[in-house]
Amino acid sequence: MPNVTFSSPSLHKDVTIYAVAGDRGTILALAQKHSIPIPFDCQNGECASCLIEVVPLSGKVMGMDLTEKEKTVLKSLGKISAEEIKRAENDDIPPRYRLACQTIIRDEDILVRFSGEPGGA
Repeated sequence: MPNVTFSSPSLHKDVTIYAVAGDRGTILALAQKHSIPIPFDCQNGECASCLIEVVPLSGKVMGMDLTEKEKTVLKSLGKISAEEIKRAENDDIPPRYRLACQTIIRDEDILVRFSGEPGGA
């Protein structure tokens, strides 16, 4: 089971949740289930209100598929480059910024940082 630690100025302290790997749930779904206040609007990867920074905490780093919507939105925000997309797709090196509604939890410990403000990681 991976540990997902949420960190934000909107939280009194970091919150670590033991997630079930492979349940295909998103980071946003896990946050909602545990009352972690990641902002969101569309939940469809189009508005960028759920922008997060994902930091691997274990030695194991698993690539995460980027959806086409996520690529478009992150590029428009200047949060991901064409090179980072290429590394994610070809080398399984995950980008630093993601959308919580699009990011599936994998079997690795991660730190999820978010500002608490819509669209700000």
